[in-house]
Amino acid sequence: MEFLTSSAGNILSALPPFLLVLTIVVFVHELGHYLVGRWCGIHADVFSVGFGPELIGRNDRHGTRWKLSLIPLGGYVKFRGDENTTSLPSGAADLDAIEREGSFAAASLWRRAATVAAGPFANFILAIAIFSVMFGVNGKVIADPVVAQVQPASAAQAAGILPGDRFVAIDGIQVEVFDDVQRYVSVRPEVPITVTLDRAGEMVDVTLTPARTEISDPFGNKMEIGRIGVVTNNDSGNFRVREFGPLEAVGEGVAQSWYIVTRTVDYIGNIITGREKPDQLGGPIRVAKYSKDMSTLGIGALIQLAAVLSVSIGLLNLMPVPMLDGGHLVFYAIEAVRGRPPGEVAQEWAYRVGLSLVLALMLFATWNDVSMLVG
Repeated sequence: MEFLTSSAGNILSALPPFLLVLTIVVFVHELGHYLVGRWCGIHADVFSVGFGPELIGRNDRHGTRWKLSLIPLGGYVKFRGDENTTSLPSGAADLDAIEREGSFAAASLWRRAATVAAGPFANFILAIAIFSVMFGVNGKVIADPVVAQVQPASAAQAAGILPGDRFVAIDGIQVEVFDDVQRYVSVRPEVPITVTLDRAGEMVDVTLTPARTEISDPFGNKMEIGRIGVVTNNDSGNFRVREFGPLEAVGEGVAQSWYIVTRTVDYIGNIITGREKPDQLGGPIRVAKYSKDMSTLGIGALIQLAAVLSVSIGLLNLMPVPMLDGGHLVFYAIEAVRGRPPGEVAQEWAYRVGLSLVLALMLFATWNDVSMLVG
């Protein structure tokens, strides 16, 4: 009973920061759909943050109902001609002349595709904007990729890496700062890598395998990463703050967003190949916990979490699964090739399979979240 009371209290205290982060990300995603849809001449009947019964709302001068709904775990834009909130379209031929005007189903293929793709890309733009402001205001702490210490019994020691060695490249990819080494190695536990070192002006290649290591963040959240056992310090790495101009900050924001995308794709690929456990796949409970953790560090950390979540949601929605934006885009690609959309029966079965996959993923993620709380 004490555990249940404690867990309930933790969940309730996590709700405000979680809902703030989720609402920002969902609103921007749906706003992307809405703005591009409007630009393409498609009329939006409803713009909702949340699902279920309406709490508050108003109609704008264009006839769109903007509302906040009871269940704050998502949102939707319902365009004219959509049968439901998952944007299953009515056939354009089934609409009368009045309904066809400004309907989603009657829009040209490229307009429908642009409207659907706009949601995920709005999430990427939000993340890039947040990271760009952060780098523009705070800069970035960097260090030269020079080894100060090699930990005993580590992969680096076994490979013969020495203090004073400078990382030049890993698997042929240029290394500029020490963070490049950490990022590359961390997502490749138990995967052999080739490192090029500058040792007193001589280029040396060594092959080593990062060890799988479990770490905990300051809030007790556990994860497994790859480590080779090298560290740097101020004397060797020359720690400093790199400042960015406006365009440089945007470039760094793009790079940071792309890093999250590639790390996520690498993780999923490693799950498929059996190199990673799927226990890091989380759902609303885990996001709520992280939101609470980040809120203790200030609004800046919470906004940074919103950027990370925005990239994740954008990437998730681009997966080629019916019910998601990526699934719609697959149908449009088929339509572009065939000259007509897939048949209604095929679409219906695809949506059923897609719904099953999405529900299965949600259940699995929730199981991971509960296991994390119990553990």
